Amino acid sequence: MTEDNSGAFIRNIAEVPWREFPNHFGGALSKPLVMPETAGSRHLDYRISLYQPMAHVARHKHLVQEQIYHVLDGEGLMEIAGESRVVRKHDVIFLPPGVEHAISNSGLVDLVFLVITSPVSDEVKP
Repeated sequence: MTEDNSGAFIRNIAEVPWREFPNHFGGALSKPLVMPETAGSRHLDYRISLYQPMAHVARHKHLVQEQIYHVLDGEGLMEIAGESRVVRKHDVIFLPPGVEHAISNSGLVDLVFLVITSPVSDEVKP
């Protein structure tokens, strides 16, 4: 990783280990590329995720966070507010706060997608 005094950096994706975050199951893995713990970011959480066939995240919603999912490869099912839709390469999903959602790999190959979340915390600030 190349970093300067400002906190800006260039990092190769191979430098970041895969993690299975809470409530992610069956090989639902993510690389936390930019988040407070890995980059000191204050407003963004940016990950690449790879879900093996049958992997999924439990249905959930966020209180204040917005999310964007950008599918890079594979296909799966995206459930939004109880309705499921097939998602595949080049699909972009926007999720405002309060919308229940889940994603699963229902395909035959790995489902690869980017997840951008802001703000980094889902806590409601007084």
